[in-house]
Amino acid sequence: MIKSEAIQNLLARFESIACEYEGVECWSARELYPILGYAKWQTFENVLGKAKEACQNAGVETSNHFTGISKTILMPKGASKDIEDFMLTRYACYLVAQNGDPRKSEIAFAQNYFAVQTRVAEVIE
Repeated sequence: MIKSEAIQNLLARFESIACEYEGVECWSARELYPILGYAKWQTFENVLGKAKEACQNAGVETSNHFTGISKTILMPKGASKDIEDFMLTRYACYLVAQNGDPRKSEIAFAQNYFAVQTRVAEVIE
């Protein structure tokens, strides 16, 4: 069970990385994966793949929820490198959480957080 303080910390971290992309509330997959308890992007890419597959199998247009973008990061000695990222809608984040490692307390929290946030948005709309 997650302690109240940990819940507040995760809630603040999820909300702090939310941004608006093309008029839609989104989260950067690159910013989200460490918050969900993943140490490596490569491991998280597997979760993204499963989430995209779930989206497609539900008959939903994947590109509407998983938008591929490129980011430039600074490397040592002043060099830069372009890396792949995805802007994830609330629904995409929900699918990512559903396909994440349920043994991670961060995933368990994210499953509830994004389910509730998705429902709230549906009611508002």
